[in-house]
Amino acid sequence: MEVADLKILFFDVGGILLSNGWGHEAREEAAKRFNLDYEEVNALHNFIFNVYEIGSITLDEYLDTVIFNHPRDFVREDFKDFIYSTSVELPMLQFLKDWKKDCGFRIISVNNEGKELNDYRVRKFKLHECFDAFVSSCEVKMRKPDPGIWQLAMGIAQVSPQQCVYFDDRKMFVDTAQKLGIRSFQHTSLENTKKILETLKKENLKTT
Repeated sequence: MEVADLKILFFDVGGILLSNGWGHEAREEAAKRFNLDYEEVNALHNFIFNVYEIGSITLDEYLDTVIFNHPRDFVREDFKDFIYSTSVELPMLQFLKDWKKDCGFRIISVNNEGKELNDYRVRKFKLHECFDAFVSSCEVKMRKPDPGIWQLAMGIAQVSPQQCVYFDDRKMFVDTAQKLGIRSFQHTSLENTKKILETLKKENLKTT
């Protein structure tokens, strides 16, 4: 691949820039805090969460199935507030916001997220400061590892696979993107990803 052809960086969000939106650690903490049967909650979550992530049901409908299928001694809004509160910023986010200012690349998110969580995280953590566009599962009705979500992202950006670089913390998604011809890296640490980005930036500057 010619470095001069690089135009777009695709980034996952959860596990790189922010904590996972509603990961198993958060569900375990919710079970303790709200006195829930974690095994039941997790089984129901695994059954329906993918449907939520592609935007086919709302967060309230997800909660109807997973949490409020029994009478509870807490109210829905308190539980939703807890879900939102589990999202925290990771150090990579501020680095990417600063790096983007003169990096020479457009950056697009390719992420799996339910709509209410996605909208909250974009707004709360000012993700527009590091992304030029969002290809989120809840909006495009596809979720990784469906190859179609990367193909759609490339279509939106009007680029070929050879003009893209993709970052994700999950090896399965990195491997799927690579099979499409996209140069992909697994995010394992802030320092490692910073080195890769700085190398891309230097190479790009040399050819422009």
